[in-house]
Amino acid sequence: MTFAASPASRTSPLLQIHDAAIRRDDRELWRGLDLEVMPGELIAVLGPSGSGKTTLLRAVLGLQGLSEGSITALGERVRGRGNRHIGYLPQARPLPAETSMRGRDLVALGVNGHRFGPPLPRRRDRARVDALIDAVGARGFADRPVGVLSGGEQQRLRVGQALADNPRLLLCDEPLTSLDLANQQAVVGLIDAHRRTGAGVLLVTHDINPVLDIVDRILYLANGRFTLGTPSEVLTTEVLSALYGAPVFVLKAGGRLVVVGAPDAESAAHHHTDHDEEIA
Repeated sequence: MTFAASPASRTSPLLQIHDAAIRRDDRELWRGLDLEVMPGELIAVLGPSGSGKTTLLRAVLGLQGLSEGSITALGERVRGRGNRHIGYLPQARPLPAETSMRGRDLVALGVNGHRFGPPLPRRRDRARVDALIDAVGARGFADRPVGVLSGGEQQRLRVGQALADNPRLLLCDEPLTSLDLANQQAVVGLIDAHRRTGAGVLLVTHDINPVLDIVDRILYLANGRFTLGTPSEVLTTEVLSALYGAPVFVLKAGGRLVVVGAPDAESAAHHHTDHDEEIA
């Protein structure tokens, strides 16, 4: 799955966020955010619950207005309307067991779901759906009702749906939640394969471990502030302690990174409750 790109598009940012701020009620989630996502780059967005990670993705999609600043995606100012060259992969939440649509129907929504009226079984669309099903390894269950599929199988189909238009920019919101290790690895592999075509990826996650090997930079949001850099620059005791304004320790245990003592975003302004948060 590839897309045509001019020489300029291979060196120009796919996403530019300039001096951005978002307020929710009387609380400012973050301000002064500058971020560029380049072709082939994967940036992971980390931070505690309530820090504005999903809100950031919604702002890029044009579903959430900024309080200040601007967002330019694929060369166009984001103004609240969709862009079919931006793919979106949501959290891996299981669909209801009674959902009767087939797996291929879920993928087909990414191919023809933007059209008004009942979907027409065009030959070109059928071929595209089949190609996407094969690309995400879903051939064996594509004709079964999605409600009876496992969470990992459903998420593979969602990946196919998100990649239907060969998006140059892919936004992922906790795409590995509730998946077992094998399915996490499979979905990460699909995201990475698309990134290698030259697409940019902005991936929200609470656990950096499954994607640490393919991450270029990390944007860490916490306590109304943020830091941006490579994993080795951001995931340190010193940097996260400064970001939270409280003692935070980054430990390596069994080949995984663990943050100890990070205050919860909602309570940090009032008191600090120590807890462990696995991040890598």
